[in-house]
Amino acid sequence: MTFPVGSPVAVVASDAADQPERTPELEALYRGFEREMLIPLWTEIGDLMPLSPRSKAVPHLWRWTALLPMAERAGELVPVGRGGERRAIALANPGLGGRPFATPTLWAAIQYLNPGEDAPVHRHTQNAFRFVVEGEGVWTVVDGDPVAMRRGDFLPQAGWHWHGHHNITDRPMAWIDGLDIPFQYFGDSTFFEFGPDAVETREAPERSRSERLWGHPGLRPLTHLRPTPATPLLAYRWEHTDRALAEQLTLEAEGYRATTEPGHAAVRYVNPTTGGDVMPTLRTEFHRLAPDTATAAVREVGSSVFQVFDGTGEVTVAGHTWQVERGDLFVVPSWQPLTLATDRGLDLFRFSDTPIFEKLNQYRADDQENHR
Repeated sequence: MTFPVGSPVAVVASDAADQPERTPELEALYRGFEREMLIPLWTEIGDLMPLSPRSKAVPHLWRWTALLPMAERAGELVPVGRGGERRAIALANPGLGGRPFATPTLWAAIQYLNPGEDAPVHRHTQNAFRFVVEGEGVWTVVDGDPVAMRRGDFLPQAGWHWHGHHNITDRPMAWIDGLDIPFQYFGDSTFFEFGPDAVETREAPERSRSERLWGHPGLRPLTHLRPTPATPLLAYRWEHTDRALAEQLTLEAEGYRATTEPGHAAVRYVNPTTGGDVMPTLRTEFHRLAPDTATAAVREVGSSVFQVFDGTGEVTVAGHTWQVERGDLFVVPSWQPLTLATDRGLDLFRFSDTPIFEKLNQYRADDQENHR
């Protein structure tokens, strides 16, 4: 098929039962559509408006044991300064044409910082976070507030805030980044601005100012009563997450309804000013499966990325089954069934684009009672 000069549009007549009869007159009409940059719905509706979501993303697993050595090698070969800006290596879903996107809306990457290095300061409209599966020693500095990064910590970074990182130790550190880059990229809504080459402070306090103000369960400062679009708390510490999950399973054993399903404890990180999601486009959760637990299959509109924090288990996404262990990452595309099972226990960090679809009133799940 050749396009008319200057037109990228191609309208193809077919003999399908739901298409008009192929005639010279129809072919002439279609060439006219091409010249005028028009596409009839009747030739495209099956792709544009399927009966249920058909994601171009596919289920896929990335092994931490493969990712980490390559990040270490990048630490030897690739500068962290201006140009590369961050030594971040993105997960590329095999179904998305080689783009550095984990799903059509979500970015996930492993970031690596050598001893004594500074990742330059910048800001962007993309909402972001860091999650630490192992290591410590890096502080991320957000609008001048230094925030420690340690194993199990979830560190949100809402859009358009200045931030950089510095490693004060003699050891390298790696973590995962999650952002809504693909969503903003396809929406043509992104802005980016460079800041200083180094963070404005090399302080390394045990607790950030944001934690000292906001990190008190059930308590809110009277100086900050208005809701904010994203969380002002910059660190959700592992010890609190771990305790909450352990207590859910203990309460379940005592006969109280505290888990999403038998043996499956789960918590959601929330914005303390609203009780809603930490960021407008990203939902973040932590899931714990007790030993000898299997979850019911669930399908949801919207996509997710999971990282195994600890333990081992079996993951099945739309017929793809993997044995997973600490650090492994996997993708669940929109409307693909997910089941999890473990013999010895499994801890999982999850992030998703669910808030986007809830705001648009387009969220749907197979079982609303299992809506996480």
